Amino acid sequence: MIVERLADDEEPQYPGRVFEDQSLDYAEAMHAFVAASAQSEQREKRLPADGKEETAKAAIRRLRREEERLRIQRRDARSQRKQEDIAWKTLRQQHRHEEIEFSQQRARYGERKVWHKNWQALRTHRRQVLEQRHQEDQVWREQRHILRTQLAELPIVTDWIAILVITDNCTRQCLGLPLFMAGANVTSEMVVDALRTLLPAELQFLISDRGVHFTANAFKELAHTEEFVHVVIARHRPQSNGIAERFVRTLKEWLAFQSWKNAQELLALLSMFRSEYNDRPHQGLPIPGLSPNEFANRIWLF
Repeated sequence: MIVERLADDEEPQYPGRVFEDQSLDYAEAMHAFVAASAQSEQREKRLPADGKEETAKAAIRRLRREEERLRIQRRDARSQRKQEDIAWKTLRQQHRHEEIEFSQQRARYGERKVWHKNWQALRTHRRQVLEQRHQEDQVWREQRHILRTQLAELPIVTDWIAILVITDNCTRQCLGLPLFMAGANVTSEMVVDALRTLLPAELQFLISDRGVHFTANAFKELAHTEEFVHVVIARHRPQSNGIAERFVRTLKEWLAFQSWKNAQELLALLSMFRSEYNDRPHQGLPIPGLSPNEFANRIWLF
């Protein structure tokens, strides 16, 4: 899992690349590095409305939270509109039945006039509701367009923080969430070292995707040493590892509403998430309502 992603079609540009120019002497290269660093910091910063500096990372998280808030409001509005439409449909059916009854009976002119006036008032209110919906839709589209425009204008964040997700397909327990500050430079040896300390001794099968970290020789040596079978999922079929994929989705949704300034704070958040996840009820287990930890304690029943 990658918390922040590089652009796939653009080579990263960072201040240290000035040292690739062999024609520069030491002093020139250092001056160029300082200048490039200043420009990089300037690009990554934004000035919000309160006058305080905001990093690009914080701005992206803030805008994404705002986008999620708009999405929730939109979903709630649609649910309410659905109920209103059902109520209006019921009123129309009731109106048709009453109209048939009036046509079959000799109702007095005054009663029919009051009935017709009430119906006209309901129709007028319905038109007003539909017009208000149209205006709300326009406002929602404008707000969504503004958010997407702001997100598009932000610089691409080039820092990677990689998280290795380790889950048990049987109990649904999260066994660990090791953090890799190396990001794009994470090696298979790093992954192997993390797995060696977190994998249970009774492990028989390990399922993973076809990432280079899991197909390297170091990983094959781990499988041989720890005596487990490495199961690689089919190409372009992430659903083959659906339990892990669903866990990643849950983790991403949870992290979208969190904020952190450094790796230590992120690590503390991941520890808190793991504890909450393993202790809360899980409907995907053979005994619905048990938490992964509770199910693991009762696994002997099966």
